[in-house]
Amino acid sequence: MVALNKPSGLQVLPGGLFQQRTVLTQLCWSVKKQNSTLNSQETHPVPVHRLGRGTSGILLCAKTKVAKTRLAAYFADGTSLVGATSNRKAARSGTRKISKIYRALVTGILVDDKVIIDQPIGIVRYPGVAKGLYVASPSGKPALSKVEVLERDEKQNCTLVQVEIESGRPHQIRIHLSFIGHPLLGDPLYIAGGEPRCFDPELVDESFAQDGGYQRPTNPVPGDCGYYLHAHRLVLSHPTTNEMIYITAPLSTILQTSDEANGSPGSVSINSGN
Repeated sequence: MVALNKPSGLQVLPGGLFQQRTVLTQLCWSVKKQNSTLNSQETHPVPVHRLGRGTSGILLCAKTKVAKTRLAAYFADGTSLVGATSNRKAARSGTRKISKIYRALVTGILVDDKVIIDQPIGIVRYPGVAKGLYVASPSGKPALSKVEVLERDEKQNCTLVQVEIESGRPHQIRIHLSFIGHPLLGDPLYIAGGEPRCFDPELVDESFAQDGGYQRPTNPVPGDCGYYLHAHRLVLSHPTTNEMIYITAPLSTILQTSDEANGSPGSVSINSGN
């Protein structure tokens, strides 16, 4: 496995305007460059889940096909637990082998200290997004997020929150927080209600630009940056030893509480334990 601290602005997989400057292409380049013992095995460096281009933090990658299969199953199983039952307690029964916790800065002041959001997420046609845009939709697929307030800033009218997602729908945190009326601060796309900022009847332009990417859409799209969302902690069962692994990525100052801001940001830490 490889755990990366992905910066905001870096695309995970090739697509749209981003064909070469991605995590996947850099992983492949790195493996080719170094003389590792893994080169004598069936090396297959690939991310096993995705983070939005504007999202920073922990990105888990697999070095081999075996690791990819098992780690991908962890993420899929977590989502299926939410989709298989409407009983939240069952969805959090402790059978999942991976847990993802994010930090986010949202607009407005959340009144409740803890919020559980189970709004389904579906797809609508949207200009600039060939496969459709994910939005809050009653007819969508089940999704579950647990939100906990860490700090409120009345002066700046924003709230720092921790979000644990128990399903892995695309743009789930952005959609869920906007659905309850608190979009991510700086999010150019999603607004209150979990909907896009604007719908445009124009047809999706799928023509290729000269550099091999797509033409830049005129309206905001999911890959646009500007919001504050960070994959902060990851807990998982090792795919071959079943040992519990704890991974933490450092926080930027804006996503730290007042107490945390007094310390050093540090570096990515990976620990194991029973």
